Amino acid sequence: MKKEDKTNVMRVLDAKKIKYESHSYEPDATMSGDVIAGILGEAPEKVFKTLVTQGKSGAYYVFVVPVNGELDLKKAAKAAGEKSVAMIKQKDLLPLTGYVHGGCSPVGMKKHFTTFIHETAPTFDTVFVSAGRVGFQVELAPADLISVAGIKTADIVS
Repeated sequence: MKKEDKTNVMRVLDAKKIKYESHSYEPDATMSGDVIAGILGEAPEKVFKTLVTQGKSGAYYVFVVPVNGELDLKKAAKAAGEKSVAMIKQKDLLPLTGYVHGGCSPVGMKKHFTTFIHETAPTFDTVFVSAGRVGFQVELAPADLISVAGIKTADIVS
């Protein structure tokens, strides 16, 4: 991949000397995470989506869950030490994180937010997360993802 074709996520991983493999596919607005996992030839449990929430305190939190899973807002709030958390509005995603819906990654956001990944992630040799652009994914060791993005593991899926 040419340097100018790399996403911000890839540039961050390169700068930190983290080994990853990039994957791309032709995006379609109707694609679900399960469909993307199928295109990648991977189990949906290994492909993660990044969700951004706001707690009752006003703080923002990022949750990384398998594409076939549903974020449990009560478990998420407990992990974050909040009374409650709610998904942010889609229109607020880009100004807050620098990423668009469908291309949000836990790596390389405009600002670091407390981030949690589902507790199953470390059980895999590699996991997939968005590379920061719709149609692009990066595959890397979960320990490297956790390290580079300062992520905590938690039971956050219903």
